[in-house]
Amino acid sequence: MSNTAILFPGQGSLTPDAAGHARGAWPELVDRAAALVGEDPFERPSHSTRLAQPAIFVASMAAWRERDDDLDDVCAMAGHSLGELSALAAAGALSVGDALELVVLRGRLMADAAADRADGGMVALLGADPGEASELAARCGVCIANDNAPGQVVVSGNGPALDAIVTEARAAGFKAMTLDVAGAFHSPDMAPAELPFKLAVQDVELSPARVPVISGHTARPFMSLPYELSRAIVSPVRWREVMTALVAEGAERFVDAGPGRVLERLVKRNVGEVQADVVAA
Repeated sequence: MSNTAILFPGQGSLTPDAAGHARGAWPELVDRAAALVGEDPFERPSHSTRLAQPAIFVASMAAWRERDDDLDDVCAMAGHSLGELSALAAAGALSVGDALELVVLRGRLMADAAADRADGGMVALLGADPGEASELAARCGVCIANDNAPGQVVVSGNGPALDAIVTEARAAGFKAMTLDVAGAFHSPDMAPAELPFKLAVQDVELSPARVPVISGHTARPFMSLPYELSRAIVSPVRWREVMTALVAEGAERFVDAGPGRVLERLVKRNVGEVQADVVAA
């Protein structure tokens, strides 16, 4: 029965053993990533999103390869932010080589955009529903970046605006945690990356996905990869709605294709009592 959804994580998911696992499972892909980036992205992924994104993609694809690319029981896939490119490669919409090149470009473009606004960052609001988070964000001059799960929303912004929302959120009884990221991702700060990335996606060969892949921008199956992938760079990740869409596709079991267990935890917060497995990377 096809009732399994495969999930691929984004930034913040790397584990200490991800590099060794990737080198053991797919050394050629690690070498290709290093050649494209100009260094081994696993050596210092916390230094820049330019390095973190290729490292996470390679670790995710190595984990997927260990599953033998088996789609017999898969009803749909999704990826969180960067993970969309992993999902599209796993589903056959992009070749792994083309997807890696797009990941490397995406990481570089986003790092360059972040460097133009050095005070950009992100804050996780815990306990606030989307309406409450949106009201706080509008009042403080930041924007919603990730709607991850009930009571877990992430905002992006700059300098004093981020300080303001931390203060106001805590005063309202919510937890507010500043995230260790080097930019206001999924916000208008990333606008310089949008068009170059769209043009790059238009240049690669695209194929029909073997199973539906849910877009984090629309929370529906991808229809236009160049538009949706590029627009997602400056738009919120609608992960809570993505999970609802996966259930509508028939998902009853969810596999977090790693690295890490970030999405496994979000499965449990979004859809309750379902089976969530981890393919460790």
